[in-house]
This record gives sequence, C-alpha cells and structure tokens, in this order.
Amino acid sequence: MNSHSSCSPTASEPSALSWESRNRILTSALRYLGLDIGAKRIGIAVSDGLGLTVQPVLTLEVHRNRRDDLRSIARLARRYSVAGIVVGNPLQLSGDAGPRALKTQQFAAELGELTGLPIHLWDERLTTREAHQLLYEAGHARQDHKRVVDQVAAVLILQSFLDERRGKEGRRDEGTK
Repeated sequence: MNSHSSCSPTASEPSALSWESRNRILTSALRYLGLDIGAKRIGIAVSDGLGLTVQPVLTLEVHRNRRDDLRSIARLARRYSVAGIVVGNPLQLSGDAGPRALKTQQFAAELGELTGLPIHLWDERLTTREAHQLLYEAGHARQDHKRVVDQVAAVLILQSFLDERRGKEGRRDEGTK
C-alpha cells in the first residue's frame, strides 16, 4: 500500500464518510443558538462548532405576527445546523416567573414545536444590564447600544449556558476516574 494513500472514501468504501462530512457531523452536534427575547427586539447569537465560544449573529426586530419571528429563528437554526436553542428566561429578581417570562416561555414552546429542536430556558436575570455595562466599558456611546445590546445579551446567555454545561460534564468525567 502506498504511504501517500488518500484518507477520503473510495468507491470500494461506500459507507466511509469524507472528512468534511465527519467534521460537519461533529461540529453541528454541539452548536447552539442563543436568544434574548424582548418586547421590541430579539438578540441572536450562535456557538462555535466545539461549543466553547459564542458570536453575535443579529438583532431581529419583532414583527406583529409572532409566527414570522418564529420562522425567521427556525431558518437561522437550520442555517447554523444547531443541536438546540437556548432562550433567556427573564425571571424576576425573586426567581418567580412574571408576565414577561410567561410570554417568553410560550414563545419558546412554540419555537420548539416548529423546529423540533430541544429548547433550554436559561435564567437571564441582569444580562441586559451586564451587556450595557460591557458596551459602555468598550467605549460605545449609550445611544448606540440599542443596535447591539440584545445580541450581546444573547451572547452572555448562551455563553453562561455552555460554561455551566461544560462544568457539569467535567464534574461527571471526574467521578468516573
């Protein structure tokens, strides 16, 4: 056998996957979409293929017809081949679900039905405030925050979810040693 043989599948190996296919399967399995749902805007972020870092995607202006928003998010979920969606759950400081949280939970349930993807509600208390603070510290004028603050909040929500998930997996791995 030639030492320079290709690792790609050949006609004699019909069940073998190409490197590109393997990479797509591995990376899409860990990718998540993060949402910060507000009354006027929805901030959207996506994790990298390894589930380590998060990047802002866009801010969606909320439509009168909620179905349009759901379809737009579903298209993004398909575009990024995500394994699940993390939705910021705007609980009150007491931890109770107020009217805004109930609306968000209903939206999340409808999104789960439409996409067929697992929906993870994630405590988002104070993330918008933290997003404003980060933008301010980065030198962005307060009046310019409106365009990106929801994306930054979505990044914070999703990053928190991924960090917690990684921490749990690390503790579970330590218990098996």
